Amino acid sequence: MARLEYQYNPLDLEPDVAIGVKLPFNSSPGGRSATQNQLSGSVTGGGPFTLSYTTEEQSISNLKNLLLTRKGERLMHPTFGTQIYDSLFEPNTENLREILTDQLSEDIKFWLPYIIIDGLDVNMDADNQGGGYGYMISIKLSYRTTEQGANQVINIIVNQGGVGIIE
Repeated sequence: MARLEYQYNPLDLEPDVAIGVKLPFNSSPGGRSATQNQLSGSVTGGGPFTLSYTTEEQSISNLKNLLLTRKGERLMHPTFGTQIYDSLFEPNTENLREILTDQLSEDIKFWLPYIIIDGLDVNMDADNQGGGYGYMISIKLSYRTTEQGANQVINIIVNQGGVGIIE
């Protein structure tokens, strides 16, 4: 059974309507005027969540959520997420790079069909240069959110401490 694809419809025409919540949850909701914060329900701007007001911001947050979630971790959606962290403990072979690249591409295409991947580069750090954490995998993901969207790059670092994203 094929999953339905939804069209990417920009809701950016209304500047005071929040589209979603940005990740990470604990960052401050800065960058908004007092009027915008009041209209969004956060009079002081000190609300617990940073809201995204453009579809591009929200799509980036959705991509981060997908990349940082391990398959089987999300309740009622056992196939949501990636196997990035699990691949850290697999044998370091050229085949692993191909498998990881294919899996990431498939996961992003399935869950976020509006993300266009321009490049996916997987590097294994077998020389124990992982910043004191031992073995490390670094992934450079170049993508766009639409055909006209700006090029974005996310760097994903995987080591025994977990999975982290650097923009």
